[in-house]
Amino acid sequence: MKTWYLWGYMGSGKSSLGREVARSLGLEFRDLDVLIAHESGMSISDFMAARGELAFRKLERQLLHEQEGFSGILSCGGGTPCYYDNAHWMLEHGNTAYLSASVSWLHQRLAASRVRGTKRPLLSGVRDEDLAEFIAKHLFERQHFYAMAEHKISVDKLSSADAAARLAALIQTK
Repeated sequence: MKTWYLWGYMGSGKSSLGREVARSLGLEFRDLDVLIAHESGMSISDFMAARGELAFRKLERQLLHEQEGFSGILSCGGGTPCYYDNAHWMLEHGNTAYLSASVSWLHQRLAASRVRGTKRPLLSGVRDEDLAEFIAKHLFERQHFYAMAEHKISVDKLSSADAAARLAALIQTK
């Protein structure tokens, strides 16, 4: 089995759905952000604050390439397909699925995660009243890359269980 790379904007459910589907299908699951935190010895927020986004993207690319030959589900960071040759590399080395969602749905999820204290480095300087506009602009900028994915699942139109079932069915047919 080739690697399944999950793409999507932050908050789209890449980690939670990927973990759930991997467990249900008996596959290994890896989260690229977790691998980066483990490799660097810092949280993503601390790493980006200390070393900057460019160093983060370089380490992200290195660790992505180190996953070559992995057989399972890999949750990518929201920006992973948008930097270097990452999107093309993943398309050549596995299967790609884009978990798409509307701006309003992402705004609702990301605003709720802020209340819970979840730290997302790219949102650290964004005021609550500007969050929806930031998401819309950022999503628009990344859309070209996300559209390159072989498969698309509109997660905001599905319950979590239905989104997981759709992803599991897709993986089982390939």
